[in-house]
Amino acid sequence: MLDDDTPVTAVPHPAAPAPSAARSAAARSAAPVGLPAQAEARMPEGLVPAYGVWAEPLREHAVTPELVTLVRHLGGLSGPRPTQRWRRACPGLVDAASARELVAEALRRLAEDEPQCSKTHGAHAGWFGDGYHYHYLVQQDARDLARGLVWAAALTGGAGTVPGLTALALRAGVPGGGLIEDAKIAGAAINALAEVEDASALEALWLLRSRIRDRALRKQVDTALTTAAERAGITAAQLVERNVPDHGLGPDGSLERPLANGHRARLAIEDATTVRLTFTAPDGRTSRTAPAVLKERCAEELAQLRKLAKEVRGTLSGERARLEALLSTDRTWPYDEWRRHYRDHPVTGLLVRGLIWEFAGADGVWHAAAPGAEPAGSPVEVRLWHPIRATVDEVRAWRERVLTDRQRQPFKQAFREIYLLTPAEQQTGGYSNRFAAHVVHYQRLYALFKERGWQANYLCNHDGGWDGEARAEFGDGRWRARFHHEPADTDFAYSPDHATTDQVRFDRRDGRRWQPVAVAEVPPAVLSEAMRDVDLFVSVTSIAADPTWSDRGEDRYAAYWRSAAFADLSGTAAIRREALERILPRLRIAGRCTVEGRFLVVRGELASYRIHLGSANVVMEPSGAYLCVVPAAKGAAVGGKVFLPFEDERLSLILSKAFLLADDTRITDPSILSQIRRGA
Repeated sequence: MLDDDTPVTAVPHPAAPAPSAARSAAARSAAPVGLPAQAEARMPEGLVPAYGVWAEPLREHAVTPELVTLVRHLGGLSGPRPTQRWRRACPGLVDAASARELVAEALRRLAEDEPQCSKTHGAHAGWFGDGYHYHYLVQQDARDLARGLVWAAALTGGAGTVPGLTALALRAGVPGGGLIEDAKIAGAAINALAEVEDASALEALWLLRSRIRDRALRKQVDTALTTAAERAGITAAQLVERNVPDHGLGPDGSLERPLANGHRARLAIEDATTVRLTFTAPDGRTSRTAPAVLKERCAEELAQLRKLAKEVRGTLSGERARLEALLSTDRTWPYDEWRRHYRDHPVTGLLVRGLIWEFAGADGVWHAAAPGAEPAGSPVEVRLWHPIRATVDEVRAWRERVLTDRQRQPFKQAFREIYLLTPAEQQTGGYSNRFAAHVVHYQRLYALFKERGWQANYLCNHDGGWDGEARAEFGDGRWRARFHHEPADTDFAYSPDHATTDQVRFDRRDGRRWQPVAVAEVPPAVLSEAMRDVDLFVSVTSIAADPTWSDRGEDRYAAYWRSAAFADLSGTAAIRREALERILPRLRIAGRCTVEGRFLVVRGELASYRIHLGSANVVMEPSGAYLCVVPAAKGAAVGGKVFLPFEDERLSLILSKAFLLADDTRITDPSILSQIRRGA
């Protein structure tokens, strides 16, 4: 909080400071593991912190030589994962000090109880400046001891510690909880979960994988999953898919619970992005809000249902992203295994049944089956269909079927863009310039990196902030794409408003290292999926898609805007054109619209208009004058009125403009009307 008690929930962490003279007394004085316990009957000064409810069990416990030895051992843990020697010694030292309940209580308090306050207990780290009031879990000098307690609880408490470890990882590792994040404490909880040999620990790691966004912590989650998978004798990918939580849902993705006065609650997955909680009264009436009688009598049950709905949404979102990532892999599944862990799963199955899958019998010949349809014959293997492996006629047929059946797929599959190796990329060898030299809105670009799971350094005017590189892994982590970009401005205060795009490069994993490779060596599916993401970054964030840019006069980027705003169509825009050609005949304005090259031509009463299928910018005919049409608000387009086979805000915007301009005599906006009168 600030001095006026205004909460601060996101305070930037500078680089870790150099060790000071005040470094953890526990770490300095930790006795080597295996030495005889010192005959001390008092706790040495500084070994246990004076503040923090999490340390109260240590402060209140009767001091014995065994407890002192245990605390020295716990404070000697200086990393997220202890050595094997430390682990072997820990349970015995805990038992010698009769401290099993003590370490379990310390974990519970770290996960649940009141945090420390900078006003009362001082700053949590020496580098943190004055003038702020904030809350935190552990002071910097006590982190090693706290991590030792977390590990001791996991090693001695088993499956019973899973809820506490999970809650602590979320509390310390996910922003927005009113605390300064603590990656070291969160990392200890994550890695300790990997040591708990119980199915609940795997489910908890899966939850953390979908909730944690910090790059370093996500790596630790992946490492923990790999550790658990190796112990089970399977791959990390198999571990994840076999431990997707079902949340108690039935085969149809729903559950019902009785409530007071004859009311019932129903939680159901309705589609790939919607989880709905509804209530049914004794007379059969349903509502999306809980009746007053339930709010009064069932407050706790309602809170649990809302929490469950949030968890299901997180699982659904995580599974949607995981399934889409499979498009860059060459994975296959035995049919029975796929049916058990994919098709018939209460959460994953809803997504799987909306996708096209390929099945092979004993003859090894692959045949695709429609979404939700049973495969023909006796399938042996299964793989996810990708248009890059299909013929042109097969792709066209699937696109027509999805549109005719009005089937909104969980993600763009039938209409997915394909990016093949170009002659220019064969010549350049180690890089691609396909999406270079674009001017983009940097803050939007950086946000889109995070949304699509790419990791990138932040462009700013500090060391290392002038050379941007966004990275993402494909093909089950065997391949990596790197998208280079840099500030377009030179006179910004902290971070640039605009950036320019540069090369895309690829690496292949070689053990723990990455080896650069030529673009021609990248598997077609990996290349296509990576380039699809980069195309999305550029097309969504380019200033060419900003309808107000033309009003800026002689802006320094005006030449780029004029060339890019109506340029040749990218792969994303080409798919948009194909979808539009199939959708138009079904619309009431079909007689006024035609698709010509890279434009949708709309004939109004006052003028004719050409809407670019990439940028959605509009020019009038025959003058060629630019028409600025700014959307009223996000979501104001016609996506909800016209069936679209995939989610595409730009396509929805183009159709919205087409409906507006086809009936231009009913336009009332004075700004648009004045432009039409001048340009028609």
